[in-house]
Amino acid sequence: MNAQRDVGVVLSGGGVNGVMMEVGFLQRLRESVLWPRIGVIFGTSSGALSGAMAALDRLEDLEAFLMELQPEQTFRPNRLWRLPFLGLHDYALPKTIDDWFGGMTGVAQELTRAEVELVVVATDLSDESEPELGYELVYSSRTTPPEELAQAVLASAAVSALVMPVRVGDRVATDGAWVRNFPLAHAYDHAAVELIVAFRYLPRYPRLGVAALQPLRKRLMRFRKIPPIRAFLSEIDDAEARAARGEPAHLGDMIVRLARVTIRRNTHSEERVASAIDQSLRELRSLRRDVLDLVEDRRLRAAVEARFAAADFPFRQERIVPRIVVRGSMEGVGLEAGLRNQPRWSAEAKRALIRRGWELADAELSAIAVDDATGPYTAW
Repeated sequence: MNAQRDVGVVLSGGGVNGVMMEVGFLQRLRESVLWPRIGVIFGTSSGALSGAMAALDRLEDLEAFLMELQPEQTFRPNRLWRLPFLGLHDYALPKTIDDWFGGMTGVAQELTRAEVELVVVATDLSDESEPELGYELVYSSRTTPPEELAQAVLASAAVSALVMPVRVGDRVATDGAWVRNFPLAHAYDHAAVELIVAFRYLPRYPRLGVAALQPLRKRLMRFRKIPPIRAFLSEIDDAEARAARGEPAHLGDMIVRLARVTIRRNTHSEERVASAIDQSLRELRSLRRDVLDLVEDRRLRAAVEARFAAADFPFRQERIVPRIVVRGSMEGVGLEAGLRNQPRWSAEAKRALIRRGWELADAELSAIAVDDATGPYTAW
């Protein structure tokens, strides 16, 4: 076994569907020769929770927890009169995690002693946020107190289109997907990481539409002669008409659409930037070699080589970090949190998602012969 921990694992956000697939991905990764080499796990949103359990090698506990999990234990719908004050849903997941795992702080305390480092990303909503930091909060199990790390994991998974933010130390934080849904750049920047293995969930977002307003309409119809009630029913009619035209039915629907655009865009940008850096590094190496071959004078050659070495690029020019990315997406009906009339999540549907994550990881790792004794990744 190679004792060097030079592999970084990157886990994107992805809600309930994403975290189920991540379990399968991580289970397949644990069967590979790369598992003992994992030194750091980077996670955002649902990836922060699955990453915490993976860093402790507690995948069985995570799977058992998810198999028991039901919609009302994650994001419980608020009564309609509370919406202007507390958002669409109550954030029930922290208490659910505390009840199941005996407190998230205890998990965080374990993480501070674990061989594998956990890095969690959240979005900074504090009034005094510094724009130059990109409104991003990054917490490492190596440097963050356990109580704060526990809150960071919960804040990263707090879907802000549904629930209010969470306080982490002196910051106000929420879903990390707004700023970095796929924290690939942090893996590139980590000095110990020489190989990246990542799971990127490709989300399909449900439309909120007007379904949640139908029960309210039914209850209010008997009072439709009262002017304020009649006006409110008219607003519901207008919302239905907007939905029929493919427009946001209401403010909540628009926020979910904006979240979809933001998250998809920053996720795509993460890989695009990484690919651009890789290409720049390859071109820089090729340019350096070609220029030095043109210089015959030894002193001039040494001066040119020194100038290349002194070039101050905004990336680490001495190393290219290879990456293996498994991309998961939904096929058929998935498990969605945040719907007001939520059907229960079946064990069959959960197992199918976990199995899909395993199969996607297996296809990617097998295609590049990760577990082959003569393959490139065993000898890396």
